[in-house]
Amino acid sequence: MAQASILKQKIRSTREEALEVRPQLINELKQFGIINPEICYNCGMCVAVCGQSGMDHNFPRRTIRCVQLGLEKELLTSVDPWLCYYCGDCTDSCPREAEPAEMMMAIRRWTIAKYDPTGLSWKMYTSFKSFLLISAFWALLPVVGLLILHFLGYAEVVTDSVQLNKFAPVEIIWFASHIYGLYLATVLLIGGYRMHKQVMAEDFKKIDVKKSDYFFTAKEFLDSFFTQRKWRKCGSKEIRRWLRHFLLFISYATMFTLIVGFLWWFQTDEIYPLTHPQRWIGYLATLLLLYTTLDIIIGRIRKRAQIHRFSHHSDWVFPVSLFLVVVSGIFVHVLRYMALPWPTYIMYTFHLMVSTVMLSTEVGVGKWSHLLYRPLAHYLDAVKQRASTRGIASI
Repeated sequence: MAQASILKQKIRSTREEALEVRPQLINELKQFGIINPEICYNCGMCVAVCGQSGMDHNFPRRTIRCVQLGLEKELLTSVDPWLCYYCGDCTDSCPREAEPAEMMMAIRRWTIAKYDPTGLSWKMYTSFKSFLLISAFWALLPVVGLLILHFLGYAEVVTDSVQLNKFAPVEIIWFASHIYGLYLATVLLIGGYRMHKQVMAEDFKKIDVKKSDYFFTAKEFLDSFFTQRKWRKCGSKEIRRWLRHFLLFISYATMFTLIVGFLWWFQTDEIYPLTHPQRWIGYLATLLLLYTTLDIIIGRIRKRAQIHRFSHHSDWVFPVSLFLVVVSGIFVHVLRYMALPWPTYIMYTFHLMVSTVMLSTEVGVGKWSHLLYRPLAHYLDAVKQRASTRGIASI
């Protein structure tokens, strides 16, 4: 009887594992941009040339195999897709032209959609029409908000001079931006929690992960978040791309801090002298943002580098939207100095529209998601390695 019971448990376990195989997964991933995964025969050349791969992380080979077999759980519990920096060496060396680099990128899109609590990322990634409709909705939010402010008498249009803070009171805009920022941060944090839950679920059963492991490896998250130094393992040809990314991060963070943290100082009707920090810090950040966004856009148009050969519609979101935000901000600045009231107000409204679209899409399908999930992947991997090493040492 006991043997029969054990046999039944094994059969039940085998059936449960079989249910985790999803043959339709490969077609699902194609909606996110995966290319030719069927033709890979697992030769391992991609692993041999990858500077990020190793004994513990045998990618892209293992990841491709999971895709081919429909192992959804294995993909969601692995940090491998986020350890890839998309240098393209694996694709250049692939004898079957299976496009492993683009596959890793597509899986990152898919995992973002899986972690997103709103479900909007899935629609934006898989349907260009849905992406446009959702973006249009976000673009209309600030317009509706300004109309309500004017209707209720909290704002007014002054036409004899430029009075931007009467057209859009800085206190209200500052408060609204923080409420909206809280919503976006909540979406990201829930996504991060879901990633942690997926990645660590199996390891909690196999190894003894302690709270101290999270504390003593926290520097891994900070290092990856602020420097992305592991990018340089991809080789010398990626140094320029890493530097561009670092400059983009610094300029973006600077502008974000000025606007969100010091909007009352940045959005003002007072014209400061050129030597004032408000102007030269803003100008420097603007120039860096223009350079980096144009460099990305031109690269995608030319398609010379591996990372630009294939462009999912979501790949255009960050550089184009950020470019529009920067250019519209420049026009607001120039028109205000030219003392042109209506053009300034119209351009300011457009600036708010594209800023809202950029922030919303970046949390869902763009760089903000990557900015959180990649450092989190390195962090969780460090936590598991520390716990595993302690377990081995105690044997």
